[in-house]
Amino acid sequence: MEEEKKPAEILAEAVPEVIPGEATPVEEVPVEATPAEEVAAEVLPPRAAATAALPEEAGSSQNDRNLAALAHGGTLLNVVFPGLGILAALLIWLSVKERSRYAGFQSLQAVAFQVAALLATVLGGILVVVGWVVSALLVAVAVGCLLMPFALLLTLAVILMAIAALVYGLFGAYEVYNGRDFRYWLVGEWLEQEQAR
Repeated sequence: MEEEKKPAEILAEAVPEVIPGEATPVEEVPVEATPAEEVAAEVLPPRAAATAALPEEAGSSQNDRNLAALAHGGTLLNVVFPGLGILAALLIWLSVKERSRYAGFQSLQAVAFQVAALLATVLGGILVVVGWVVSALLVAVAVGCLLMPFALLLTLAVILMAIAALVYGLFGAYEVYNGRDFRYWLVGEWLEQEQAR
């Protein structure tokens, strides 16, 4: 029968002796690209392929993705009170900009997009009011009746624009929550260039 070994002896056999100040050999393990990264490298342009795996490369945690999703999803708060979603995204950006590059960029992008959407909606609303007022004033001379369909179309366009901004913000929240890099059209590229300066 074999003599039973003590735990300290088993550990000494399993772990090589390390001499302080001396480098220990480390086995290098080759890192293979995932199938998704291989497809991205083949299909996407070099810059897009490099950012396809940005959340993992940037070390973003689930918490960072949650905060980024909240910043984008804050667009829902703008329905309740215009500007509240901007404030929420701004607070998230201020709290994470130093700690997480990914969450910081996503929340800053959400702030910029929501500000642009709010300004476009306000300007569109002003045009709608002017259109209806002009139509109402010119009804007496029959020209106003011809302008009413244009005022109605303008009203519908502004409403659809606000709904599209809401849906786009929620889509951004969905994308970053699932760990994908997300860029708003025009806004994302512009912010990326500004941060590179």
